[in-house]
Amino acid sequence: MKTFTLLMSGLLLGVFNSSGYAQENQLTANEKQDGWQLLFDGSDMSQWRNYQKSSVSDKWQIENGALKLTEAGAGDLISKSKYEDFDLKLEWKISEGGNSGVLIMADEEGKYIYSHAPEIQILDNEKAHDNKIDTHLAGSLYDMVAVHKSALKPAGQWNQLRIKLNDKLLQVWQNGVITTNVVIGSSTWDTLIANSKFADWKGFGENRSGHIGLQDHGNVVWFKNIRIKELN
Repeated sequence: MKTFTLLMSGLLLGVFNSSGYAQENQLTANEKQDGWQLLFDGSDMSQWRNYQKSSVSDKWQIENGALKLTEAGAGDLISKSKYEDFDLKLEWKISEGGNSGVLIMADEEGKYIYSHAPEIQILDNEKAHDNKIDTHLAGSLYDMVAVHKSALKPAGQWNQLRIKLNDKLLQVWQNGVITTNVVIGSSTWDTLIANSKFADWKGFGENRSGHIGLQDHGNVVWFKNIRIKELN
């Protein structure tokens, strides 16, 4: 019986990794049937390009099945496709003292990817310079909605992020902790923007659809298991 139990445990560990996925950067049969699509398969960056460009900088590289920003100057990445209502799941890991972000509803009309696009913050909460404001911590809707410290794992560890936008309802979870729950375009949303650094940014947060963005903030960051399901 003991031998059988150990054998079964080994088989289960072979099927499910520590992130809970059947295999890294792959979809299960149920996910495929449910409409999920990979935005990164662990081997190529064909679903991405640099902001306002047609290719990807060689400073974005693939390392051990993860999409890695190796050094500053790589430029922000955007998904080739645009999305309106969607469910996005990914994992991220930040270097010590690092800063990055995942952006939604991004367009290419502004000088920067964040000109109109809300950002979910990625940060080393312990050692990054931008750790003094609670709406700037990892998992927060940057400069708008604060996040509880229980949602973060330390630098060097993988964090799970889920961003769901459905009929203007924006919900964000980090490591299973809900960090944002707000209706875009509502009076609450307008107040959040009015009280943020984006108050005078024309067009900020007004897009109904757009690209997914991965930020180059100058620090090494990794992404993997990036998958999305369109909801409309």
